[in-house]
Amino acid sequence: MIPLARNAEVTAAQAAGAPVVALESTIVTHGLPWPQNLETARRVEAAVRAAGATPATIAVLGGRVHVGMEDAQLEALARATDVAKLSRADLAVRLALMADGSTTVAATMICARLAGIAVFATGGIGGVHRGVETTMDISADLDELAKTAVTVVCAGAKAILDIPKTLEALETRGVPVIVYRADAFPAFWSRDSGLPAPLRMETAAQIARAHRMRAALGLAGGQLVANPIPREAEIPMAEIAPLIDAAVAEAAAQGVSGKAVTPFLLGRMLRATEGRSLTANVALIENNARLAAEIAIALAAQETQA
Repeated sequence: MIPLARNAEVTAAQAAGAPVVALESTIVTHGLPWPQNLETARRVEAAVRAAGATPATIAVLGGRVHVGMEDAQLEALARATDVAKLSRADLAVRLALMADGSTTVAATMICARLAGIAVFATGGIGGVHRGVETTMDISADLDELAKTAVTVVCAGAKAILDIPKTLEALETRGVPVIVYRADAFPAFWSRDSGLPAPLRMETAAQIARAHRMRAALGLAGGQLVANPIPREAEIPMAEIAPLIDAAVAEAAAQGVSGKAVTPFLLGRMLRATEGRSLTANVALIENNARLAAEIAIALAAQETQA
């Protein structure tokens, strides 16, 4: 039996056929510092509710996949300092060990699908890391998008990645990359990565229809929706690119690798931007949560009408 534990809010929503949006927990444990991590998690859940859907923050606690967390659980997770960061490779092992863990994009997609949730909001996806020719560091998020039928709303790929190679890897895996109301693919803190949008859609209803059409065609995997950060919160690529280059060089010099790379780089960017990257992070995840809620609402309506 799959050890799923839905909270009362998610249980009631799903029983009524109401829209639910999955949210990851790695942003709480590894993406933001205390107490901004807890404040942001609460704000993102509130943004989903305000848009008319039910939030389901996902984490592994005591060997169970919690789909929707109570506030006390969320705070305990935000305060913890030694929580494992779970992806496809180690999710089952941590569950078997009755251990705790926060879920990455890949693990959240797996758990959302198991819980019957079709839409997931995150900050930025993982992808192909810079220097991949030497490190072979490619996020499991990319393969998960090719396997698991969940629509993932993000602000593009994390700007610390090799974005051209990330987009090429997604195209090779047959993952549709849909940019919402923009012609340029966004790069997390920046609205324009300098690369064109592979696909463009204008409404949540169109995105929901594309999700349903993939299922009708029997296509495996999900779809990626890139939602540019609000203009007032962005840090333009020309400004932030040199700071990213410096942080990546520092990580290489210190031998930082694997799952430690992204938290290390995000921490360095927080310091280099004097906190602006944190403000941008909060703005973009709230923005993504609102769009994900609109997509989940449209999807629920279309399924009711079918």
